[in-house]
Amino acid sequence: MSSSPTNDAGLKRGLANRHIQLIALGGAIGTGLFYGSADSIQLAGPAILLVYLCGGGIIYLVMRALGEMSVYNPVAGAFAEYAYRYWSPRAGFVSGWNYWFNYIFVAMAELSVVGIYINYWFPSVPTWLTAAFCLVFITAINLMSVRAFGEFEFWFALIKVVAIIGMIVLGLAVLVTGLQAPHPQTTAGFLTAFFPNGWSGTVTSFVVVMFSFGGIELIGITAGEAQDPHRSIPRAIHLVIQRILIFYVLSLAIIMAVIPWQSIDGNMSPFVQIFDGVGITFAAHILNFVVLTAALSVYNSGLYSNGRMLYALAEQGNAPRFFSRTSARGVPYRGVMVSSAITVIAVVVVFLFPDFAFNYLMSIALVAGIINWTMVIITQLKFRQHLSAKEADALAFPMPGGKFSSALVLIMLAACVVLMAVLPQYRVAVIVGPLWLLVLLGVYQLKEKLGRK
Repeated sequence: MSSSPTNDAGLKRGLANRHIQLIALGGAIGTGLFYGSADSIQLAGPAILLVYLCGGGIIYLVMRALGEMSVYNPVAGAFAEYAYRYWSPRAGFVSGWNYWFNYIFVAMAELSVVGIYINYWFPSVPTWLTAAFCLVFITAINLMSVRAFGEFEFWFALIKVVAIIGMIVLGLAVLVTGLQAPHPQTTAGFLTAFFPNGWSGTVTSFVVVMFSFGGIELIGITAGEAQDPHRSIPRAIHLVIQRILIFYVLSLAIIMAVIPWQSIDGNMSPFVQIFDGVGITFAAHILNFVVLTAALSVYNSGLYSNGRMLYALAEQGNAPRFFSRTSARGVPYRGVMVSSAITVIAVVVVFLFPDFAFNYLMSIALVAGIINWTMVIITQLKFRQHLSAKEADALAFPMPGGKFSSALVLIMLAACVVLMAVLPQYRVAVIVGPLWLLVLLGVYQLKEKLGRK
């Protein structure tokens, strides 16, 4: 068993415990909540609260599976490295490149909506121009140092957390006092018709909800640069999932209690709409800044993780050695730069297809995320096979529920894919996902063949 963290060559352990906690939280509270939640509310109405509880439970089990391995052996690349060691070099290749692919599309989804937030203040600014500016800004942050990234992400995430708490408090005040209520019947009564669209709408919303939780596995990526991973990783997993469930479930409950859920149409973030609805326009401006920060935060985390993933793949021999170079400050700058350059495609997509960019990019990112979560669970099962009974009993952070929990997660993830195949706006992702896996497997076989020669 690894008794102490070992520095990866070139990388530096510059992330303190406070960075880890906020990075993990910030990675999962972003566009999926602030913008995508409008779609899920339209589908399920107030029942969306139950769906978030269900999705949060599934993701918690995925995180526990990853946490078990990350505490045992904290390295850069996390699940891709574990798949490489405990499953096979092929699995490490597929896991790492799929995660990179996943976050490229997450980054594109985030960039595709930042223009909407800017347009709230400046309607005439082209959304593609906003996306381009944010891309350059976030790339510059990631090229500084891991500690600089950690500081920026800490404050990005803190802004989101404080704002959500403020919104909850203000929403409760509106409910209790009736202050500037948009409708005479503004009470918690808006939550009474819990399943307005029946079970079909509730089940369908599960797809949007699962995308909202994408990014939380970033905790595993930070293990390779955490100062004390044996303490910070378990704490992050325990606390973050609790906070996310509070922020998601409680905040959306407050929103739907203050304004009719039917009026949440997606033209603006529900978190902005609640303040506009009660006539507090100044607060709406503040919260619009917050949701803009949220999108930047998730993109910031995504670019960070993509650079580290390319570095880890290069160390395995599953990516060109070109990506294994780091700067004097320990930044795998080549991986960061290449990932950023690929994300430029998002600017083009936003320019050409502004009305469809978010939904399609989100669906492709989700199917890549499902592949990633599935491989985490299978890798954890393989990891257990490599341990003796004594080593398994001595694990510092074991996954609860054992094989039953693993089977439950795999069934729910498969159900999510089936739902995506049924919904027209997500169907393209179900086609892209298997094709992408075939491409990865083909490239790996070609790499092995050329290597043997």
